[in-house]
Amino acid sequence: MSRSAAIGMLAAGFTDAAAARDWERLGALAKTLAPQLSALAARGPWSAAELAALARLRAAHDGAAATCAQTLEQLGQRLAEMRDNKDGWIAYALASETESA
Repeated sequence: MSRSAAIGMLAAGFTDAAAARDWERLGALAKTLAPQLSALAARGPWSAAELAALARLRAAHDGAAATCAQTLEQLGQRLAEMRDNKDGWIAYALASETESA
């Protein structure tokens, strides 16, 4: 497989996993990215097409990182809301428990 094609597959993997919110796959892709790029780099100098493919991979990786950051922010907000409303949830649970008894 050509280096451009291999790089393109990596970029597509990041894009697809981020779109699917497949965090495990994103983690696996991120973990193996450096060794894969090192192996590809060992084949010699990069051509213009390969450099363009690397730029697309960078953009896909950056997009996936932005998706992760956005989701993390949303989860943090949701957890803060739950923490802020904890007393109300407990009171509701206790009231529901006494109604069913």
